[in-house]
Amino acid sequence: MSGLFGARTSKKENNGAATRIAVTYLSAAWCLSYPDEDLLAKVPVIRAALAEHDGALAPFEPVLQQLEMGTLPEIQATYVQEFDLSRRHALHLSYWTDGDTRRRGEVLTEFKQVYRKSDVLVDTGGELPDYLPMVLEFSATVNPGAGRELLLKFRPSIELLRLALQDDRLAHAGIVRAVCDTLPGPSPEDRNAVMRLAGQGPPTESVGLDPYDPRLLPLSSSKG
Repeated sequence: MSGLFGARTSKKENNGAATRIAVTYLSAAWCLSYPDEDLLAKVPVIRAALAEHDGALAPFEPVLQQLEMGTLPEIQATYVQEFDLSRRHALHLSYWTDGDTRRRGEVLTEFKQVYRKSDVLVDTGGELPDYLPMVLEFSATVNPGAGRELLLKFRPSIELLRLALQDDRLAHAGIVRAVCDTLPGPSPEDRNAVMRLAGQGPPTESVGLDPYDPRLLPLSSSKG
């Protein structure tokens, strides 16, 4: 993951907007992942890379400050509580569209196929292939076009995650908003607007998930 930040090139040699998006995606991938010693060591690199683009650092600042000021056990405990033990902030994109429905397996296969078509071996690290940090890293460092298509296709999932983090006043909300801001058009203001973005009604089949769960989006929203 360090390749994007490893070499410094002039703005004349790179498309500034594309570089900013790639830096945003890779920084978000790191900051949304489980915090460990490796992440703490990367904080100065993340800060420096974002600072090269006007306004890019600000959405990340609250999380970076937490990583700099907190103790690792405290940071890890908070992360587990908010992202691993609570489905309110699920980082798996198909969870928001398909919950625990049987269709979810098909959607996960679609993610795997996208990765395979890029002719690279994607190390999932034990995570499901729709894990947002993985999709963001793929978009930043492997195949920007295919990665962006995934982000656009599952934009309702990302927007619902943003709203949930925002409602709970968590620092990571700014990072997810930064990702949403790279996508065309304004972000939906509330869940009803997200549902309109998704464009369909509730799913007809679910396994182990309350059909009134506010996270669940239409099954058809996960199709092309």
